[in-house]
Amino acid sequence: MIADISIIKQNIEQDFATIKDAESLEQFRLKHLTKKGTLPVLVESLREIPKEDKPAIGKLINELRQYVEATFKEFKENLEAEESSVPLIDTSLPGRMPLKGHIHPIKKTLDTIISIFEGMGFTVAEGIDIEDDYHNYEALNFAEDHPARDMQDTFFIDDPRGDILLRSHTSPVQIRMMKSHPIPIRSIMPGRVYRNEALSARSLAEFHQIEGLYIDKNVTFADLKGTIVAFAKQMYGNNSQFRFRPSYFPFTEPSAEVDISCYLCSGKGCRICKHSGWLEICGCGMVHPQVLKNCGIDPEEYSGFAFGFGIERVTMLATGINDIRALYENDIRVLEQF
Repeated sequence: MIADISIIKQNIEQDFATIKDAESLEQFRLKHLTKKGTLPVLVESLREIPKEDKPAIGKLINELRQYVEATFKEFKENLEAEESSVPLIDTSLPGRMPLKGHIHPIKKTLDTIISIFEGMGFTVAEGIDIEDDYHNYEALNFAEDHPARDMQDTFFIDDPRGDILLRSHTSPVQIRMMKSHPIPIRSIMPGRVYRNEALSARSLAEFHQIEGLYIDKNVTFADLKGTIVAFAKQMYGNNSQFRFRPSYFPFTEPSAEVDISCYLCSGKGCRICKHSGWLEICGCGMVHPQVLKNCGIDPEEYSGFAFGFGIERVTMLATGINDIRALYENDIRVLEQF
């Protein structure tokens, strides 16, 4: 076999000497490199070699294959360079400046938010987009017939394993963290979420959220309020005004929604804020004791707060875009502004 390989190499080297143009190069390829060519057939013959001889024979065949492929590539590149009658670079032309891309406004907003919370000691955690009913609803204190499930129209997936769905919020990441991470927990969870909603100027079926979670001993609503206000002042400016309104979420108690004075009318009232002078920026609250129990945390010893808001909503507030669909339509008139 070794003698046969040596003869094949000599024949291939003789064929290399006949390559003068593209046609002869193609003839060489058809003869030696195609599926039924010399080299593939030689590789296939390795199966018939006794087991004890395969390492030595295989090494020779591999060396021959690498030599032929490298030499063939060199011949091809040389012929292409010779046949090209147009210079690759016309040094008489002025230089062309490359076009600069832009960071998408949603990515820019997300980076800014993450930077602010990292400055306050929060880590970043991510989770999977496809969840089960337990992590998306049950562990978050949503009973099977709980009316709060109607607040989030869910995309369910037909799966033999049970109730599998596209997550309707990033809260399942909080559940997984409370189950697997030691306390204290101080983390934010950005990600894409999905809800079966009608498309409009203010809503999409696929959008981004970022949620936050802080679990430790003696965590109070005052800590929550201080965190949200500190973030909002860095995000929207020190002159912004805020208010906390009582609200309801199954996984927090007490719960609140946070409003910021309208950035367009400075609180005087306009179309964007529906003439109220206020814009909602997030929902928040103290983690419900039952949620802590579901994750194996003693609510008598630990407490915590959670918050969440939509990235698109924050982006619209920061940029003045009044139609959420404009963020995804790839309209250059919108994107080039950022």
